[in-house]
Amino acid sequence: MVNNRGDHVKRFSCSGAAVITAAICTNPIDVIKIRLQLDNQLSDKKNIFADRYYRGFVRGSIQIIKDEGFNGLSKGVKASVLREGIYSTFRLGAYEPVKHLFGATEPCAPLYKKIIAGAIVGAIGSAIASPCDLVKIRIQAEGRLKPGEVTQYPSTFGTFKEIVAKEGIIGLYRGVGPTVLRASILTAAQIPSYDHTKNTIIHKNLMQEGLPLHMLSSFIAGFVTAVVTSPVDVIKTRIMHENTVHCNKLQYSSSSTQCFKQIFLTEGLLGFYKGFIPNWFRSTPYTIIAFVIFEQLRKLAGLKPV
Repeated sequence: MVNNRGDHVKRFSCSGAAVITAAICTNPIDVIKIRLQLDNQLSDKKNIFADRYYRGFVRGSIQIIKDEGFNGLSKGVKASVLREGIYSTFRLGAYEPVKHLFGATEPCAPLYKKIIAGAIVGAIGSAIASPCDLVKIRIQAEGRLKPGEVTQYPSTFGTFKEIVAKEGIIGLYRGVGPTVLRASILTAAQIPSYDHTKNTIIHKNLMQEGLPLHMLSSFIAGFVTAVVTSPVDVIKTRIMHENTVHCNKLQYSSSSTQCFKQIFLTEGLLGFYKGFIPNWFRSTPYTIIAFVIFEQLRKLAGLKPV
């Protein structure tokens, strides 16, 4: 029992260090993704760049730097670290124990057991960290200020205070439904696809355990994650970004279904893939950094590979 408890502590410590490093490295891409997802929302113009302020990943990043300097790309990094420190530390650290509860103790155990385990730990972690996610989005979404305009969100903890003062404690949990849904889907796609890809390659004697295999498996998992989660990520961002005090009329209810319907009817299917490129560019490096560091730290801590 003592050894198991010690392994749990090691596992969570390794996962925390890995995901926080990944969050810091990919925060600029996350800012661009959020801006693109919110840009020209609910427009019925089907041209993907019609009336857009941030015209794609490259030009969007240039526009942010032009308007806000390089600091614009670091917006929300503290909130991002706080979120990942809670959400991703839990989901990555708890995945294996939960997977084992479902009987997935062998490397090539059935994929569906790994997916169920991933969905459960992702949902729990995101429900706990949802306020941090909302604060991150509010900070990252605020672009160039007009003359005389003052920022609504001056700091991470100032933003928490602002939201509670204006919208109440419940305001911190706006969008918790789509957040939990996204996290369930993301974790069910990301961790099991990494786990299953890596162990299938080893089982077929195509590669051996090591850094090249970790990077290849992470790359595949990052792409799968971006494709699967983009639609629900857009819905989550739209709902969380909306300020219930400063908006005279809310564009979205807190219902994921209603938000889905509004986006589909006005923007079509492509509306759900706004910001897909930065989402993919963030998911893949994030997954590679997180899992490579996680595997290396596990090795140093005397734990078996994932």
